[in-house]
Order: sequence, then C-alpha cells, then structure tokens
Amino acid sequence: MAKGPEIPTTDSAEIEILIERLKQNKLERRDVELIERLLRTVLVLVNLLQRKNMSIKRLRDLIFGRRTEKRKTGSVSQPEDNLEEGATTDPGAERESSEKSQHQRQALAQRHGRRATVQYRGAKKIECRHEQYQAGAKCPETACSGRLYDTRRPNIFIQFRGQPILEGVIFEREVLRCSACQDRYVASLPEGVSETRYEASADVAIVLAKYGAKLPFYRLAQMQESCGVPVSESVMFERSEQVADRALPVYLALKQEAANGEVIHTDDTPVKILSCLKEDQEEDAERRATNTSGMVVKTTAGHLIALYASGRKHAGENLDQLLERRAEELGPPIQMADALAANWKGNRPRIAAKCWAHARRKFIEIEESFPLACGVVLEAIGKVYGYEAETRGMRAEERLEHHQARSGPVIAKLYEWIEQQFEQRLVEPNSSLGQALRYLQRHRQELTKFLSLVKIPLDNNPAERALKPVVLMRKNSMFYRNEHGASISDLLMSLIESCRLNKVDAWDYLLTLLSDTAKVRSNPRAFLPWNYRRAELEDAA
Repeated sequence: MAKGPEIPTTDSAEIEILIERLKQNKLERRDVELIERLLRTVLVLVNLLQRKNMSIKRLRDLIFGRRTEKRKTGSVSQPEDNLEEGATTDPGAERESSEKSQHQRQALAQRHGRRATVQYRGAKKIECRHEQYQAGAKCPETACSGRLYDTRRPNIFIQFRGQPILEGVIFEREVLRCSACQDRYVASLPEGVSETRYEASADVAIVLAKYGAKLPFYRLAQMQESCGVPVSESVMFERSEQVADRALPVYLALKQEAANGEVIHTDDTPVKILSCLKEDQEEDAERRATNTSGMVVKTTAGHLIALYASGRKHAGENLDQLLERRAEELGPPIQMADALAANWKGNRPRIAAKCWAHARRKFIEIEESFPLACGVVLEAIGKVYGYEAETRGMRAEERLEHHQARSGPVIAKLYEWIEQQFEQRLVEPNSSLGQALRYLQRHRQELTKFLSLVKIPLDNNPAERALKPVVLMRKNSMFYRNEHGASISDLLMSLIESCRLNKVDAWDYLLTLLSDTAKVRSNPRAFLPWNYRRAELEDAA
C-alpha cells in the first residue's frame, strides 16, 4: 500500500517564537526554513483534503494516530493522594507513572527485528563442512604461520523454500501380463514408499492450513488446483475427520487435565451453525443463540491448555460440564471472566474473579466526555498493573503480599472516591460515567479478589486472545454446516492452540500423534503437548 505524503513536523514553541519575530520584523535565516516547513505542511493537508477518499476522521488518524485503548501519557487524571480532593495531577508525574519499568525498556532496546535461531524449531538443520580446510591445518594465507581451529560458533544461514500445501507424486508402475494365464505383475513401489494414498504429512498440512491458519476448504481447494494438484473440499474434510478421530484420546486426556486445573479463563463469541438455524425454523427452540466458548486453563504444574466448545451452551455451562470430570479431593478452581451472566451459569463450585481489563474499557470509551473522572479511575488501574509487573518472578505468596501492600491502598482510595461522587451528587447515576462507576461497585468483591487470595489473575486477556482464532475462522469460513463439523474444529483447534501456548511445534506434534495410533490410544497422557518428545518416542520404538 502506497504511503501518502509525509507531514512535516514543527515544534509549536518554534512557531510562537516566529510569530514574535514577525511582529518585531526581525527575521533570521532559520526563520525562512521554518516558514517553508509550515507552508509545506499546509500544502500536504490541502492535498489530503482534496482526495475524495480522505475523510476528516481518516485525516485525524493520519496526523494524530489511530485511537486505541492505550492512553496518551498526557491524559488528564488525578494523583492517588488527591482522589478525595479532585485535584488535577501534574502531567509529568503521570508520564513517569505510566512509563515501563527499566527492565522492560532495556528489553525493548535489545530488539533488532531478527529472530533467534532457536525459534526455528521446525527447520531442518544441515551441517556444512569445509571441503578444502580442516581444524589443525595451516592457514591458507602464505604469509601467515598460524593454524586453523574450530570456533564452535557456526555461521548461520537460513533459507526458506516454498511448495503447495499438498504435493502430488505420480508413480508409474510397470505392469507385465502373462500371455498364457493372463496374470498381471505390477512393479513394486520404491523403497520407503507406502501404499497409503494420503501420508500423515498431507493430513497434518490440511489440518494446520484449515484450523491453524483458518483458511476455508474452498480456498485451499482453489490453491491446490492452481498448483496442479487438485484436492476437493470434501476430501480435505474427510482427512481432517481422520486426524480428529486419531487424536481423540489425547483430546479427552487434555480435558481431564483442564478439569483439574487451578485457574480457568472463560469467554464466549458468537458462531453460526446451519443445522441449528434449521432446527430453530422447524420448531420453537427454547434457546436460539449459538456460541463458541473459549477456555484457557492453567494447571497446577504451570502448563496452559486451550479448549473450545461450540453449540447452544454458554461459557459458564461448558465450564460446569468440564468440572464434572474434576477430582473430588480438589477444591473449587478459580474462574476468571467478565461480569456477563452467561459466564457464570452452572452449579459447580468455583472461586469467582472478574476482569479489570473489561472494567477499564468502560472508562476508555467515555474518557473524552469525562476526562477528569475517567482519569482518576484509569490512573488507579494503571498503578495496579504497574505493581503487577513488579511481581514477575515472585512466588504466589510474595505476589499477594506485594499487592496487599501496594495495590490495596490504591484500590481502597479509589472506592472511597467513587462513594463520594455519588454521596455528593457529583455524578449522575444514569449517565455513562455513573453506570461505569456502578459497575465497579457492584463487582467490587470479585474485582478485588486478587488482594485476598493467591494466584488470582487481574484480567481475562488469555481467554480474549484464545478467541481471536475463532473470530478469524468465523470471518473466513462464515459458518459450520452442522454440530459435527463444529466439534471437529473444536478438537483440532484445541490441540493446535495448546501447542502454541506451550511453545510446541504443532507440525511435529500432530505427526507424532498420527505415527502410531496404538500408542496414542494405550497411553494418551504421554502424548500431551508438554509430555511428548518425538526423539524419545522413536528411541522407545
């Protein structure tokens, strides 16, 4: 996409000085350059406005940047110590409080755009040796008397190669027939080539393209045809069914691990299932909405599990069904979600904790209308997240003590300030600001649970991130034909996303699951993403 004309930048202080010199009729050479920049800025703006597709909103975004939930460091807010007085904070103090920690800034400074070699876990490695030289030999420079030695630090060169999703190989097998008995003798396939029409690598490629990259089957079919290796959509779905069937024992083991987890993030997003829509038209269904529930579970061992469930049930009901597998001796898990009632349906006991990111979003949306009041809340939430960043590397008990000592007073003053707003009638309860403040009051117990119990997260962002692939799938594929197709997607996406969360190569992992179905069915726990090791399995075989 071609970039528009670059807008020259000019400091406002320079313009004020230029105006004074114009009044005094004392122009210098640098003033001429400043006037030129100002005039060119005007020309650029006029040029942009003359374009038919340039609206005021787009022009504003181009000049000032697109608005996100990240606040500007100069936003109007109030300091923690003056919440009850309503005083305005010093912008410099707010800028200082909103900056990243020194460790984070150093980490950002070290980024240079290149990936480390260890990140290419699935790349094939080939050792290249010198053909002319070897360690211990004399230096090839005639004037040098030194010897060559191995530095043990090879020069890394990474080459990328492309190919179609599926590659077709045609074996033309010679056929001989007896002239007397008419028996046919077909030549054998080359050594190492099996009679299987679809190799495991082909099945994995289809699954990762569809449920990993979220490409619809019809697009994959079109691409394969354009590459000269046509494969129909129905065949691709059948191959995906085969993979799901073979991976089912591992998926069930994964659900059992999730049921015994200690922290569970849950959320919903809409999904369209055609068979459910047809049922709704044929009969008066009690519930018409269909959703995909996303659950991200942290186990007691620190592993992460992503689970998806599509259908008429909401996240709370799907979690309740999952907890039926939970071991009786374990206490209730921690559930983190937003305050939507659908997330809290179910009868199984759980420790309820609610999301500060959702609470913060309500004030971000109305900050332009209520800058002072929203600044108070956002400043307090920002401090809490700053203290959370300081807890990295701490044990759970140390994290709790840190928040009690640092975040506790901030939260207490914030709620005192909110009560004063309503008692002194400084806020209209039915306004958008009043409703946002009431939200904090209604859910205070769940929002502040992290101040009284260990291992309570601050927000539900893991579930939000886990649902992004589902949203992308919905945008690309539009719908599922029936609940069976949705269940296939839930199973395969759960495995792929769990691999990503645990930094496991999904390609190699799925190939391992398909390599020996008997081993997978006999001991599925050995094939969980964090347990499997391809080399160890091959050695054991």
